[in-house]
Amino acid sequence: MSALGSGAPIAGPRRGGASATGHLILVRLAADGGATRAQVASDLASLFTHKLSPADWRRLAEKEIGQLIARGLAVETKNRLTPTEAGAADAARYLGQKVWDPKPWAELRDIALIAKGLGLEKEPAARLKPLARVEGLRALIVQKAFALPGKKNVPPTKMRAQLAVVALERAFGNRIKAGFGKGSALSAKAGRLLAGQLSQTPRAFATDAKLIAELAAEHAGGKDATLEGLRIGILRGLGARALEAGTAEAGAVEAERAPMPVVVAAPAALKPAANDPAPTAERAPQTPRPDLPEFARAVQKAAAVRAEGWPGNRKAYISHVWDAIRVSHPFWQVSEIEFKCMLAEAHRAGALVLANADLKDKRNMQALESSAVPYKNTVWHFVRVEE
Repeated sequence: MSALGSGAPIAGPRRGGASATGHLILVRLAADGGATRAQVASDLASLFTHKLSPADWRRLAEKEIGQLIARGLAVETKNRLTPTEAGAADAARYLGQKVWDPKPWAELRDIALIAKGLGLEKEPAARLKPLARVEGLRALIVQKAFALPGKKNVPPTKMRAQLAVVALERAFGNRIKAGFGKGSALSAKAGRLLAGQLSQTPRAFATDAKLIAELAAEHAGGKDATLEGLRIGILRGLGARALEAGTAEAGAVEAERAPMPVVVAAPAALKPAANDPAPTAERAPQTPRPDLPEFARAVQKAAAVRAEGWPGNRKAYISHVWDAIRVSHPFWQVSEIEFKCMLAEAHRAGALVLANADLKDKRNMQALESSAVPYKNTVWHFVRVEE
């Protein structure tokens, strides 16, 4: 007999609990009204059929249902499957709940399982309410993906500023803690350009909302940033992890059953003959991004070579310094927008000094425009050379 009354207490774990895939099936069975075998196969197909053929998924579902019944976690009455008290408890624990509160399958799928897929299953219900709206779901995906601070309903402008800080810290190889006031020192356009470097295909985004939507779609694994697209991506990720866990469980069982291998000592390695070709050199490890002092030293060195002016007032166009840095330090793999924002942070920290063009010479307008670094209420154009 099913134990799905609202507020049913959670029983202790039973020996032989559900598998990773079995937990997902248990959640479907524990929905209000239970489910038939056909409903289980149909309602959970989107979680698995990107990895399994429909026929393979149905066979796996039948196998898992049989194991749930054999382990006393589910019962079948008149072709309808429902969880036992232990099964309901198992489903509740899987979803991070203290008591099982049966809800319609659509609500469990779109809220509880999405929260599970994002690792938010232990969050209070109020924190999960935004999952029902596309803007809220996008925001929670991005917050989780980039470990952003803040609670629900974070406005896009604030999230863009937070993402810009994350992008700047990554530009420095996460070897600094950015301090330009949560991104507020950068203009909206500069902050959005910098935050756009976090995308799998870095580019400029027209609005903060489009930036957040794209990052959410990428991290959800969805084909688009619609509510349905994001949900499918998250649920598919949940199903894929369940299949991987099942493979690992099966491998562990096989390892326990296998006889102990006989260890045979390996023969001593032969020394290469004198005329053997030299071994192929291994690829050198990639040079990490610079920390702030290293970055400032490289910039000052490049600026000193390209500086113009008289002693005591020598300056180099930022665009000229950038041209030199990307040639001399290609292993940093920084983009132009990252470089300019790194300059602003180095200036803020006092590691180097930037200057603006008080009088704009039309003959050098192209160099001035390509050197522009907007910061707070000014625009920098030069790196000052300290002598």
